[in-house]
Amino acid sequence: METIFGNLQGLKSSQLKHLQRLYHQRIPGDHITTSDFAQRLAAISTELNQPVCAYLNRRGQVIRVGVGTPRQTQIPPLELPRYGAERLSGIRCIATHLKPEPPNEAALTAMALQRLDALVVLNITGAGFTRRGGGATGYVKEAYLANLVSNSKQLVLTQSSGITTQDSALYSNISPPLSLDALVQQDFLELVESLEAQFYRDYIAQEVDADHDRVVIVGVLTERMSPQQFQDILLELARLVDTAGGDVLQTLQQKRSRIHPQTVIGEGKVQEVALTAQTLGANLVVFDRDLSPAQIRNLEAQIGIRVVDRTEVILDIFAQRAQSGAGKLQVELAQLEYMMPRLVGRGRTMSRLGGGIGTRGPGETKLETERRAIQRRISRLQQEVNQLQAHRSRLRQRRQHREVPSVALVGYTNAGKSTLLNALTNSEVYTADQLFATLDPTTRRLIIPQAETGEPQETLMTDTVGFIHELPSSLMDAFRATLEEVTEADALLHLVDLSHPAWLSHIRAVREILAQMPITPGPALVAFNKIDQVSSETLAIAREEFPLAVFISARQRLGLETLRQRLSLLIQYAVDSE
Repeated sequence: METIFGNLQGLKSSQLKHLQRLYHQRIPGDHITTSDFAQRLAAISTELNQPVCAYLNRRGQVIRVGVGTPRQTQIPPLELPRYGAERLSGIRCIATHLKPEPPNEAALTAMALQRLDALVVLNITGAGFTRRGGGATGYVKEAYLANLVSNSKQLVLTQSSGITTQDSALYSNISPPLSLDALVQQDFLELVESLEAQFYRDYIAQEVDADHDRVVIVGVLTERMSPQQFQDILLELARLVDTAGGDVLQTLQQKRSRIHPQTVIGEGKVQEVALTAQTLGANLVVFDRDLSPAQIRNLEAQIGIRVVDRTEVILDIFAQRAQSGAGKLQVELAQLEYMMPRLVGRGRTMSRLGGGIGTRGPGETKLETERRAIQRRISRLQQEVNQLQAHRSRLRQRRQHREVPSVALVGYTNAGKSTLLNALTNSEVYTADQLFATLDPTTRRLIIPQAETGEPQETLMTDTVGFIHELPSSLMDAFRATLEEVTEADALLHLVDLSHPAWLSHIRAVREILAQMPITPGPALVAFNKIDQVSSETLAIAREEFPLAVFISARQRLGLETLRQRLSLLIQYAVDSE
């Protein structure tokens, strides 16, 4: 028995049978519809006094029948056939409409979301009659034919029947009112072939590197944060996506008093995200917060493409940046601990191997194995991390036995820690204007003047992994061996990028993470970096807020001698306090 979708309450069994018989209809391949099929659909809609939609494939077979509007009966994205950005879905919708008007915005949106070959809207008369033998006639007053158009500048018929110009990748082209005879005479194959030829030309013209994800970012502003904090978070997320190798096509925002438990954002915004992704050819949606496994499943089912959260983007960056065996070990552990609760019920999306954001790293091939096997792998990795922790502890004890003081270089990601380490120690640690450019801790020998005598004193400086606002807990756990470099150091040098608009919130984020350490770190000296890129007003504010701080430019080598002297005093204070 064929399935009827939509609002079926109050339908009689005879009416359901009429709807089910639509599945037995067959339309010639070069026809959009036939007069008989259109009149039959309109007759059923008239009897129900509700709109009815029939979805047909290119062989002319009815594959779905729904009671309701195109928006109410649309095919879920995951149930649509697979197609490329240069193709249409191979499905057309023939819908009835009770009012004499063109397709409305909701219907056009449903067409775009499903990437339909065409949308036919039949305006019905409310009259008509059934001929002997079961044929129907006189039920269709007029028809509209709508289809998608791919152009950089295209005239679009809006809901208010006005003409407007929009700048987008997908547009709706709507015919003037057509008689049923004129509609039936349309060459469907010629229409589809010409549309897909245009889509293909535009697709080739704007095709991007296949290794780059095309990303739509979604942010939710709640009462917990100010608008400025919200914008800073979105800008940082865009940097994270860029660092992970994605191209941000658009950022969508919604203000909500509370997060929707099933989809984070409201139903209307989910539709907007889906349409935006479809319009721009995006293949990934990134949210600005952690998502539960159920939320990811719900969003992917409605949007039709992969959905990841901020944590997964950060994990992906770590997977790319890890160079040493210890770093790769910790990344794999963090990935598996993050993915473990998200494996159940993923269905077809559980297979996520590939080259996109959230699919890279040592742990990626474990995602399709059984939970028990993954749990065993996590236990084994935790043992190896514990061994790594013990090994690093022995190294630190040797350094302490030699009575060489140590300084841990901490700060928000991209504050310039590696650049400063190179400037102070004449090293060649990798640097780049990227978030988490270096991941593995690096220790170098630093010569500074002894605080009391001024004689050269050997010190060890360790460049640690960069911090970030709301550092994922899975990373905190996995990188505890690395983070212990911070807690075991005699003193901390907290480097701040003063040129960043959110430098004050960066300081708070780093201090919050340090406060979560199992062992209280040693005394810290705040050093403001990149002073050559800031205004005098910003410098004045920082000096007033942090009168004991040092102001430097690691790249321009400004203020480094003052920094060495202050580090000497800091180490002397730390050693005397023990």
